[in-house]
Amino acid sequence: VQLQASGGGLVQAGGSLRLSCRASGRTAVSRLLAWFRQAPGKEREFVASITVSGNNVDYTDSVKGRFTISRDNVEKTVDLQMNSLKPEDTAVYYCAAGAAGSSQSTSTNTYAYWGQGTLVTVSS
Repeated sequence: VQLQASGGGLVQAGGSLRLSCRASGRTAVSRLLAWFRQAPGKEREFVASITVSGNNVDYTDSVKGRFTISRDNVEKTVDLQMNSLKPEDTAVYYCAAGAAGSSQSTSTNTYAYWGQGTLVTVSS
């Protein structure tokens, strides 16, 4: 599975961005998908995840009500709609795909495949 993220950029606080991640490989549609982020000097942290069916999603508390994760198994994409952005959302955002059979998880150890990252900068 290969993952290619796009959509990052510079936005003012209160603005919106939509990140997209395209997966390749025939097993991509059968994997848990997620977004993580890593701010300068900090560890990579969980942002959101979505199960294969798309029926179950999970978010870290700091983005609940502002971010929405979605997936399209035909197009093999997972998107992250980010609204009401705050300066503390500034980070490199990574999409990730879980190991085969993995359940919903916030741990980086669950995810076997990672995209290259896309930078989101939110100015105050």
